[in-house]
Amino acid sequence: MSNQTAVMPNTEKQDNSNASSNRGSSVCRFCSAPLSVNLVDLGMSPLCESYLAADQINAMEPFYPLHVFVCSRCYLAQLGEYVRAEHIFTEYAYFSSYSDSWLKHSKKYTDLVTQRFGLGAKSLVVELASNDGYLLQYFVEKGIPVLGIEPAANVAKVAVQKGVPTLVEFFGVDLARKLAASGQQPDLLLGNNVLAQVPDLNDFVAGMKILLKAGGVITMEFPHLLRLMDENQFDTIYHEHFSYFSFITTQKIFAEHGLELFDVEELPSHGGSLRIYARHADDHSKPVSAAVVELLQREQAAGLTRMDRYAAFEENVKETKRKLLEFLIQAKRDGKKIVGYGAPGKGNTLLNYCGIRTDFLDFTVDRNPYKHGRFLPGTHVPILAPDALRAARPDYVFILPWNLKNEIMEQLSFIREWGGKFIVPIPQVKVYE
Repeated sequence: MSNQTAVMPNTEKQDNSNASSNRGSSVCRFCSAPLSVNLVDLGMSPLCESYLAADQINAMEPFYPLHVFVCSRCYLAQLGEYVRAEHIFTEYAYFSSYSDSWLKHSKKYTDLVTQRFGLGAKSLVVELASNDGYLLQYFVEKGIPVLGIEPAANVAKVAVQKGVPTLVEFFGVDLARKLAASGQQPDLLLGNNVLAQVPDLNDFVAGMKILLKAGGVITMEFPHLLRLMDENQFDTIYHEHFSYFSFITTQKIFAEHGLELFDVEELPSHGGSLRIYARHADDHSKPVSAAVVELLQREQAAGLTRMDRYAAFEENVKETKRKLLEFLIQAKRDGKKIVGYGAPGKGNTLLNYCGIRTDFLDFTVDRNPYKHGRFLPGTHVPILAPDALRAARPDYVFILPWNLKNEIMEQLSFIREWGGKFIVPIPQVKVYE
C-alpha cells in the first residue's frame, strides 16, 4: 500500500447492539459470569479526555460511576460500559508523539521485532489504534509496508501526514474479514495500550485471530494489573479503560479464540506494563518461553486467583488520597503556589477522586496544543502552554503523568532556579528537589 494513502473513513454505521453491554457491571465482558467482587469504587467522574472549552464550563457536565469489579471466574477487572467507544474515541485528545520517552520506546520496539521476526520489504505490519503514527513511522523508515487502524479521524490525519497509511475504523471481526479477504494479512499485528480500551473483548481478539497471517505474530502492550495493585496506581483507572489485565486472564482470553501466548516481557512503561507475544495455537514454530511459565506462577503466588487479594486494594487507595490532601492543604496554608504539569487521563481520575481543583492547582500545562485554552473535565483546572511555568514561578509542580516523571523533571529542571520542587502523587506523595 502506498505511503500516500489518505485517511479512509468508515462509511458504514457500525452495529454494536451485540457488543459487551455490562452497564453497571452486572456480567463479565469476557465470560458473562455475574460480577460481585469489588476492586475499587472511585465515585463519580467525567470522561477523562473530555476537555472543556471556555464556553462549556458553566454547562452541565456528565459524570459516570468509576467502579471496578473483578470476575470470580476469569479474574478480569473491569468497568461497566457507561459510554460507547464511538463517543469516546471518534475524536480523541491524546497524541502519542508528544512524549519523547514513548517515541524512544516505540523505536526500540521496531528495531527489536524487525530483527527477531525477520521483517522486511515483503512483510506487512498492522497496528490497531495506531494513533498519530508514532510507532509505524519507524517501520516506514525501514521500508517495511504498514497499515494503521485508528478510529479517531483527527489523530489519524496526523499519521497520514507522516506517510503512515491509516484506516479510520474500529477494529473487530467484520473489519478483519474484509482485510483478510483483500489479502492484507499481517506478518506482525500489534496494539499498544488498546486492549484495555476495547468494550467487546471477544470481538476484538477474534478479529485478530482472523486477520493474522499463518505464521504471523501478535504483540500487545497494556498496563499490568499486578503492578497497578502493588503500586497503588488507581489513577490509571478511567472510563476509556474498560478492562485491567493480569497475565493469567489475558492467556484465558487469547486461548478462547485460538491464540497462544508464547512469550512475555515486563516493561517499565505506564508504571509497569506487559508486552505479550501471541501466535496461532497450531503454529508450533514458536515454543512457549520460560518467561510465560514464570509469570503465571508468580501471579498465582501473588494471589491473583483469590478474591480476598482484590478486596484489600480499596483501603490503600483511600489512604493515598488522605495523605495527598494532607500535603496539599498544608502547602497552601504555608502560602505555596502549586501548578500542574500534564493533562493526562490518569491525572483527571486522580484530581476528581481527590477533589483537587483550582483551590489547590492554579493551572496545569501540557505540550499538546490541542489542549491549550481548555479546562480539565470535572475540576475545570485551566490548561496552558508550558511557557506559563516560567511566568508563574511556582513553588511546586504537580506531575500528573507520574509515569514520565524522569523525562518531565529533566525538561523542567529550570524551576530549580527559583527553588521550585516537584510533587509526584503515586504510589504515595513524594517531593523531589
